[in-house]
Amino acid sequence: LDIPLLRIDFVKEYWNDVFTYFLEEYRAGRTPNPDVFCNKFIKFDAFYKFALENDCSSIAMGHYARRVEKDGHYFLSKAKDLNKDQTYFLSQLSEAQIKACLFPLGELSKEEVRRIAAKLGLSVAFKKDSTGICFIGERHFKEFLHNYLPAQKGDIVDISTRQIIGSHSGAMYYTIGQHRGLGIGGISNQESEGWFVVSKDVEKNIVYVASGSQSQYLYSDYCLVTKLNLFPHYDIDGKKLKAKFRYRSQDADVAIHRIDDDTLKVVFASKQKAIATGQAAVFYDGSLMVGGGLISEVYAGDIRIDK
Repeated sequence: LDIPLLRIDFVKEYWNDVFTYFLEEYRAGRTPNPDVFCNKFIKFDAFYKFALENDCSSIAMGHYARRVEKDGHYFLSKAKDLNKDQTYFLSQLSEAQIKACLFPLGELSKEEVRRIAAKLGLSVAFKKDSTGICFIGERHFKEFLHNYLPAQKGDIVDISTRQIIGSHSGAMYYTIGQHRGLGIGGISNQESEGWFVVSKDVEKNIVYVASGSQSQYLYSDYCLVTKLNLFPHYDIDGKKLKAKFRYRSQDADVAIHRIDDDTLKVVFASKQKAIATGQAAVFYDGSLMVGGGLISEVYAGDIRIDK
């Protein structure tokens, strides 16, 4: 193809803008999504600036998303292949960043991409899909985190009885809704329905759990969202939209109420399960992504339940 190959190292930027944030969030007891900030600060900022310095007019990414223009402004829209759609991870991009990038996979399914790669004789045509956090890969997550955030063992407490029913290796390592890896055995005189993390107190190093996947303690009515990334040309206040609170979660019907310049109250049309602080909340008008932010507080009724 006679295209020059340029290489650039962003280790320093990644440490300062992504990995440090990742550790601080876990230390505070939240569940961060570093891929969101890797896109915001590294791929669509530091890398884009590098491209401009080398006389490139735009960049192209392999995310499954579509760039669309509406009323003279640029937005992201969900990919054709909804199962692979990655707009959730792009929810902190500005309009300028969206405008500067091409998304050639947005109109293709994963199967079509594999067929094209195979036709071109590329060795990655049938490579297994990557999973997990980008800088951890397939390594054991808790062991990786322990290298940077050593923690002390503490109690696992049944939130309904306040009885200690197990022990954990560090409250910060657990996330809301977690079921596996709790190590809780059978409780005498109680039918086993499985245990789920419903809250945690990182200061006291306690993990609270509830029995059963449909426990009331897993559900909430609304959340507050901060660290907003909204578009000035789209007024989100008062809108009824769809929202995604985890990458693989179903879109939920919500009503948006703006509290101040950097806080939204997001009210759920029906109770939502296992909403975790630190995760991204991403808003959609149909397939159009119209903004996002980070979940900062979670409420059941008017009672805050995330701490």
